[in-house]
Amino acid sequence: MTDILFIGLSFMAIAGGLTMLIHKQPMYAALGLLISILSVSGLFALLSATFLFMVQIIVYAGAIMTLLLFILMFLNIDEHDLPKEPKKVRNIIIGAIVMLPLNIVILTAVSALPKKDMSIIETNFGGIKEIGMLLYQNWLISFELISILLLVALVGAIVLAKRKKTRGIQS
Repeated sequence: MTDILFIGLSFMAIAGGLTMLIHKQPMYAALGLLISILSVSGLFALLSATFLFMVQIIVYAGAIMTLLLFILMFLNIDEHDLPKEPKKVRNIIIGAIVMLPLNIVILTAVSALPKKDMSIIETNFGGIKEIGMLLYQNWLISFELISILLLVALVGAIVLAKRKKTRGIQS
């Protein structure tokens, strides 16, 4: 039963990603992204990673997707406002062909790995305490550098937004 759920959720995640990639309308692309996010959260639930499951649902599917859909509805983009992409399908096919050798190398490397027990761990894998301990014991410097990077990006976005607004008022 778990294998069937895993295959179904994986298929939905891939289908959502392809929907996001192929659809021209931003609203359909956002819904494809939502399907993909929900499918990945289901995969986390299958792994008994409760914290990651909840973060995926609350942060990504809840907050970020709500903000994205609100912005898309606020902008009210019509069909004629969208850029013409006559070579989009061709570029996707070329990208898939270019990535095919890399995928073959990865699949070959993964198949050469020694066999391990792939059953679901019954301990607190993916729990908030385990993730917190791992972050603060082994990855503290990386964690702090990422937080500084996010702060710099936030300040940069505010500065760029403020410049556009003052230019618009002057002209």
